[in-house]
Amino acid sequence: MGDETLPNRAEADGVKTEATPFRRNLGQRYTEFVDGLHQAMAFDWYLEIGCRAGRSFAPVLGKTIAVDPYFKAEVNIIGSKPKLLIFQQTSDDFFADNFLKKLGIQLSYSFLDGMHLFEYLLRDFINTEANSHPKGVIAMHDCLPFGHRQLTRDLDNLPRGPWTGDVWKLLPILQRYRPDLKLTVLTCRPTGLVFVTNLDPANTVLQDNYDQILAEWLNQDMLEYGLDKFYAIYDPLDPEEFAAAGYPIFADVRLDPDVVRKPTKVTK
Repeated sequence: MGDETLPNRAEADGVKTEATPFRRNLGQRYTEFVDGLHQAMAFDWYLEIGCRAGRSFAPVLGKTIAVDPYFKAEVNIIGSKPKLLIFQQTSDDFFADNFLKKLGIQLSYSFLDGMHLFEYLLRDFINTEANSHPKGVIAMHDCLPFGHRQLTRDLDNLPRGPWTGDVWKLLPILQRYRPDLKLTVLTCRPTGLVFVTNLDPANTVLQDNYDQILAEWLNQDMLEYGLDKFYAIYDPLDPEEFAAAGYPIFADVRLDPDVVRKPTKVTK
């Protein structure tokens, strides 16, 4: 399939202009990349938001926290993990309970794939960073749409196939309000992976400006923002080349899988 094009405002008003193409993400499928990452390394504490069947965290080797308002696990999701903590609730409720702080848990790596509306992902990012190791990594899924139908916020009329909602907005929001963060963007099929590093758990800029950010971005659409402007935010990286380089952004929080405690049978 070629690039899907998005008619611009002038064309919608009857003026013939050249449409701006979406970029398609042609790299390794994200599930294959994530599986390879978890085979290569473990983490002290891994958090995943938006899990449902548990397929994405099943291969994780280290201590794992999974959050989803409705689980439907039909495979072995614990494997050899030393700990697996499952919270069948919304991420807002999970963070409101202050579970992580009560146990003194610092997250090494977190994967955010919850509700695909930007305000939800923004809250998840704020709360996750506040509970992360400064050298930790936060991944955000579905931030690189490749068609305008995927962008809808209408939960009653979701498209067939990938639905990204408007979580693409996190890239320009972080660029503006948190230029201290580093974004590593992989062109994983179908809708990309964005990794955020240089975390500062004590930084409250996003929280302090949350209402302002919502007012600025709630009614913003990608057509008005501009695809060229969006793509200028980041340099796309090939996921397989990133893996071959040894997943460099994880250097300070990765563990050798061999040092992770494996479960053993007490009785036959």
